[in-house]
Amino acid sequence: MALALVCCGIAAIYSARKGGELGAEFARRQIIWALVGCAVMVAASTVDHRVYARFARYIYAVNVLLLIAVRIVGHQAMGAQRWIGFGFVRVQPSEFAKLALILTLATYLATREKEIGEFGTVFRSFLHAAPVLLLVFLQPDLGTTLVLTAIWIGMLFVAGARVRHMAAFAAAGIILFTVAWHSDILKPYQKARLSSFINPQADPLKSGYHILQSRIAVGSGEITGKGFLRGTQNRLRFIPEQHTDFIFTVVGEEFGFVGSMVVLLLYAALMSRALALLTTTEDSLGRLVSAGILCLLMFQMTVNIGMTLGVLPVTGVPLPLFSYGGSSLLTTLAAIGILQSVYLRRHRIEF
Repeated sequence: MALALVCCGIAAIYSARKGGELGAEFARRQIIWALVGCAVMVAASTVDHRVYARFARYIYAVNVLLLIAVRIVGHQAMGAQRWIGFGFVRVQPSEFAKLALILTLATYLATREKEIGEFGTVFRSFLHAAPVLLLVFLQPDLGTTLVLTAIWIGMLFVAGARVRHMAAFAAAGIILFTVAWHSDILKPYQKARLSSFINPQADPLKSGYHILQSRIAVGSGEITGKGFLRGTQNRLRFIPEQHTDFIFTVVGEEFGFVGSMVVLLLYAALMSRALALLTTTEDSLGRLVSAGILCLLMFQMTVNIGMTLGVLPVTGVPLPLFSYGGSSLLTTLAAIGILQSVYLRRHRIEF
């Protein structure tokens, strides 16, 4: 299922870059990352997932150091500083931070199963995630910050945290968001994106442009679509960043409702397997790791497709296994490999 989504994504990337030599170049790059990702996926499936618990503190430290390095020597593009260059290769550490947070937070929660009902345990789990959240938010990358927050909340819920404790953090989050909105913490373009979600027609040529053009593209595909490489919104370049954040518009316009449902069913099948693993594994660490990866896949898919359809704000979250980007693809395939590792060892309890 994961490989089928990767292949569909490569075809969509080729079309999003207008086919021809440019589309072929982007497709080739994605194929290279996919091959590397598949190798990492297979390697991850052979490693006992409980090994990561022994190195959790080192994983956490490297994760934070990489995010700090982005602030110091990171490459800046489109108003954000999110990438580190290694020769001709650029990586996005915030993508790797998603998986690092899952592994280290799962280790923390698995060793405190009997204390999860206490507010102090929940608060310390927030302190565990807070440095990563802050460093990613400062890049600025609101979308990834929301993904990391969703992972933290989902893993706490599966671990058995009390609802009232989580509600207290939700209330604090609302207060912090209100303060950020009325100060200079949120960037003007971030505020514009959130405002345009409510009324994109208010600024159709700027902040509302993405949503309006995306709706037109998806709606114009109707039932069976216009055909591969025949999308007019795509070919005429009406949709910015179509090979990354708005990749689903290619599916909607060129393959219509039928093609969109095929992609959605592939995601549903993939996530149902992760959910089944979460509910059947006898290992608490494996269950929490599965929960974190499931939250990662589900939140990103929901937010990306939701913003494409105009039912959620534009936050710049990639569509997992589908959007163009080596760091995102590599991280997601590694996560799939770890899920397979948990599945192979789901009945082993002793450390």
